Amino acid sequence: MLRCPITYKPCGSDRYSSEGLKALSRLHHLADFPYGKEEQLELALDYADKLSFSGVQPKLSAHLKPTKESFEIVSRGGTFLLKPPHPLYPELPENEDLTMKLASIAGIDVPLHGMIYAIDKSLVYFIKRFDRGARLKKIAVEDFAQLAGLSREAKYDSSMEKAASLIDQFCTFPLIEKKKLFRLMLFNFLVGNEDMHMKNFSLISEKDSTKLSPAYDLVNSTIASRSKEEIALPLQGKKSNLKRTDFTDFAQTRLSLPKQEIETMLTQLHTCLPLWDETLAHSFLSDGKKKQYAEVIKNRSQRLYPK
Repeated sequence: MLRCPITYKPCGSDRYSSEGLKALSRLHHLADFPYGKEEQLELALDYADKLSFSGVQPKLSAHLKPTKESFEIVSRGGTFLLKPPHPLYPELPENEDLTMKLASIAGIDVPLHGMIYAIDKSLVYFIKRFDRGARLKKIAVEDFAQLAGLSREAKYDSSMEKAASLIDQFCTFPLIEKKKLFRLMLFNFLVGNEDMHMKNFSLISEKDSTKLSPAYDLVNSTIASRSKEEIALPLQGKKSNLKRTDFTDFAQTRLSLPKQEIETMLTQLHTCLPLWDETLAHSFLSDGKKKQYAEVIKNRSQRLYPK
């Protein structure tokens, strides 16, 4: 029995589940993306200087055409980002999609996302843009590097303390957003995402309120690049060998979170682990990558929840 690459739910002999198609746009069918992975990479390179977003990972701007039941690449007015397979990092779409699903289980706000099949049977990751509203109206979004006055090249030259200070400076209700930041920090540590630099945190402003944007670019980079560091932005001067007290001390002293609330968040994340295991088992990663991913979570959870 096949599983849907959008929801991971069983879909019989169909390519997608009805729930997955409805989540996209009440579709009954979705055509294969009409480009193989090599063509996708060439198109991403061709469009790179025309798009308003960039980064290491190749990206395409796309619009979903319900009448044609397909995604269409556009240079302007895209409502989705598509990420093809990476030429250097195997199974990156499968990795990012799984990590985003684990984030959702952990109570972290994430945009609509999933994977679609390309014409060559490869999987393409998609995420709905949260900086576009009704009729493609732009919503104000600024990443932490912009807010801190850092160049793209300096996106790692900061700290979690600076990230917290930006929330204090710009958010309408800082304490609420610092709770979200702490949950996201714990999550990234548990899943091995050590690439959360200043451009991977953003604030979104609408309806007279500024808050953390939905989470994006969440990947288990530990199994993708085998980095020796555990966090991109130092936490109390540390980027590796992190333990529970590093997080709890930071939450109390810098985020001003009550001890009981810190413990509650840690407990909530701990209760997610069995469902994470189930979701990992149903993911589209290869068996080898699933094993590596599970080992990262096991190692980090033992350090965050010592017996």
